[in-house]
Amino acid sequence: MNDRVVTPLSADLNAGTSVATSAAVILEPQTAASRRSGGWVQIVGPLLILAAVLLFWEYMHRWGMRTWFDKPGFLVPSPVTVINDSFLNAKTRSNMLLGLKWTALVALLGLAISIVLGMSLALLMAQASWVERSIYPYLVALQAIPVLAIVPLILSVYGGGLNARLFVCVMLSIFPIVSNTLFGLLSADQLQHDLFTLQGASKRTRLMKLQLPAAMPAVFTGFRISAGLSVIGAVVGEQFFRKGSKPGIGIIMEQYRQNGLYPRVFGGLMVACALGIAVFFLFGLLSRAVVGNWHESTR
Repeated sequence: MNDRVVTPLSADLNAGTSVATSAAVILEPQTAASRRSGGWVQIVGPLLILAAVLLFWEYMHRWGMRTWFDKPGFLVPSPVTVINDSFLNAKTRSNMLLGLKWTALVALLGLAISIVLGMSLALLMAQASWVERSIYPYLVALQAIPVLAIVPLILSVYGGGLNARLFVCVMLSIFPIVSNTLFGLLSADQLQHDLFTLQGASKRTRLMKLQLPAAMPAVFTGFRISAGLSVIGAVVGEQFFRKGSKPGIGIIMEQYRQNGLYPRVFGGLMVACALGIAVFFLFGLLSRAVVGNWHESTR
């Protein structure tokens, strides 16, 4: 009577276990291979796009400007000329680095202000729907206002300079932070809300232990969007407000443009793009460190 009695349920479980084990054995090499191929795609794909962009750039320099726009080719200098004049020239390189320092300072300060103000507004709006309905239309209006239209107002208030550039950064970058943070705070699962209600949790406990952890992926998505917008705001602000002794990359680009040094203008544009990309990936790394791998957006 020591023979094992196999019930239908145990048979099904054993069968399911064997099938799952076989599937794991079969799929594991495929998963590893797909991961390796995915890693190659992540490297080769951007390199191919970069090569295509450089080829198109060279084409526009040699033939495209005259063929399409009837303009001289020097308005779009070749990539080699841009590299030589902007980054291999010691004096120009030092000017670029100085401009990069001030632009990065303004962009990061403006982004920090936007994060503090944006998250504070989103927290207030998440607590009461009437607060959301009262504030949200004005945030949308602020996002829709062209910077050029309020340049005289900004000049009259701040007088140009660093404070005016910071205002432009905040103006352009605050809306994604508010909207994404608010979306994340309101997207917590309703069943979890019911559980907190059954436990008699306070609003503060609900906010700190349920809503904010659930909102983190959306919050960092807003941060990454606003990081690029803050760099744009810094460069645009420098184009309009050049007062003071802090020449950012936008001011340096405008000076080169006025002197007809178009390769250096493109070099400044490349520096501004690199700054935006660096800040974007910085917040991507922060997102992985804070959120971890529990959410599908960080896997």
